[in-house]
Amino acid sequence: MIIGVEQVAQVCHEANRAYCQSIGDFSQREWNAAPKWQQQSAIEGVKFHLQSLEAGVPPSPAASHESWLREKEREGWVYGPVKDIEAKTHPCMVPYTSLPLEQQLKDYIFAGIVEAFFLATPA
Repeated sequence: MIIGVEQVAQVCHEANRAYCQSIGDFSQREWNAAPKWQQQSAIEGVKFHLQSLEAGVPPSPAASHESWLREKEREGWVYGPVKDIEAKTHPCMVPYTSLPLEQQLKDYIFAGIVEAFFLATPA
């Protein structure tokens, strides 16, 4: 069975949600209850990783974050000390090197999942 981009995005989302819960953040909804913009963000992240992997250049966690950051900026998000969906503020709207370690780890997890699916998919 071949897994599609949306299915990989769902796995990435659920892994991120579980990780967030492990660090005390219970704000993430399960995939089927997540807002469409959040689902689309995960899908775009998977596409970014797959394009890089197909080009033979596995993206670094920093590149993954920078891709996410550019996407959020295009959608009007800005830095804010608290994530606020209505105001479009997010504390992770900073360069990768300025993220706390627990936030950087999310990019490693996301990259690892996409790469695992990429390597497991028949050519």
